[in-house]
Amino acid sequence: MLALRLTRAARPAVHLRRLLVAAAAAGTGFLLLSALGYAMVHPTHSTAALLRLSWCAIPLAATVYLAIAVARTDPGTRPRPGLSALGLGPARLMAIAALNTALACTLGSLLALLVFLHLRGDLTGMPFDGAAKDFLAANRSLPVPAALTLLAVLPVLASTAVAVTLRPRDLPGPAGRARVYGRFGAYDTKAGRETFGAYGRFGARLFTSRSRPTPPSTADRAAEPAQAQAPAQAAAADTPAGEGAPQAPAGEPPLPAPADVPELIGVAKSPTGLPWGIAVLAAGLAVESYAGATEATPRTSLPGGLAVGPVGVLAGWTLTALGLILAAPGLTHLCGRLLQTARPGALRLLAGRVLMAEATRIGRPLGVVCAVASAAFAALTLYDDGGTLAFGPLTALGGAVVAGCTLATLLTAAVEARQSRADTTEALLRLGAPATVLRSAAALRSGALLALFAPLTLLVADLAALPLAP
Repeated sequence: MLALRLTRAARPAVHLRRLLVAAAAAGTGFLLLSALGYAMVHPTHSTAALLRLSWCAIPLAATVYLAIAVARTDPGTRPRPGLSALGLGPARLMAIAALNTALACTLGSLLALLVFLHLRGDLTGMPFDGAAKDFLAANRSLPVPAALTLLAVLPVLASTAVAVTLRPRDLPGPAGRARVYGRFGAYDTKAGRETFGAYGRFGARLFTSRSRPTPPSTADRAAEPAQAQAPAQAAAADTPAGEGAPQAPAGEPPLPAPADVPELIGVAKSPTGLPWGIAVLAAGLAVESYAGATEATPRTSLPGGLAVGPVGVLAGWTLTALGLILAAPGLTHLCGRLLQTARPGALRLLAGRVLMAEATRIGRPLGVVCAVASAAFAALTLYDDGGTLAFGPLTALGGAVVAGCTLATLLTAAVEARQSRADTTEALLRLGAPATVLRSAAALRSGALLALFAPLTLLVADLAALPLAP
């Protein structure tokens, strides 16, 4: 009952994100049922039916990706100290998140089934003058077990992915390593074994190897007074007469200096996927160029045995998208570093530090959006130039599902990043930072990412569409 109340008493924004998952599941379920209808209408074209079903894997993966992002930002499934005493520990909250995801995807699948049956004419007659009967198998009986099996794929995959992503992990030790069992069943983080009688010696475990203070040498003790007086003399020389550092009220800790404000935001080390992403991106463009150049001879094969033509183009597009996804976190980190160059002020320094800290969380969904946008731009370019691409209602529906899921995932990741730095935002506001500065920093981050990734997306799209241009 408490879990049901936690789920039902969520804010409207949380319910809106769950409805987005249900809508994406409805679109994906309708595409799966349409592939089943095509297989029923054309029983002899098994290869074409299998190809249509395999293309549904792209919106299926996009929907699962959105479901994971929504589950991670759900405040009802976030571990809290008081909920463990009520029996809602990390494992139970993970199960609740997986159950919510399964319910949202099941609701979308049922909606897709109702729309599919309505278009077939099984509920209220044939709508749209029978325009959809060619690919929905309106004149044949629907195999219920096959339809239910296809509709059950998405809820199972999404809930399993959410459970794996939100699974409880061991609490890390002080050095970032997982806890292990030491002697006599005690928790410890040290890798080395202790000698016999270590527990019996008084004060043996008072300090660990990492926290034991190192006694200063004689030269260090002699240099301490001079080092302590140098900052004070420099501050006294730089401070004008009648002015001083801000003093905290009596009984409260001292206020940090303005230069220490950016230190409130911890910056992780630079992502390591940028070189690999650039290499995979270049390989994808090369494979696609080779496949497009030999399109007139479809029997020719690549050195690895891969046939050129549509398969080679598809492999090139896949490698290109993977390269963008791998390189996006590193590019986001680089964008944050560039914002802090050339004597930055407080605004650019704050925006750059946030981008560097959130490079992995924001970069991956941003790379997915760039990959989808480049593929869509290349497809539209080929369609406008009179290429061989043909768009129908199902193609438009699949493109809408993929584009909507990627954009919603990016916005959800932005919400998750905002939730993760809520303490830092509150600390900055307590220190007197105006709210306009925070909004300006957010606008500066968005503008910097747009200025970097928009030309990159257009360039990759042009290079991807160039080998296939008529």
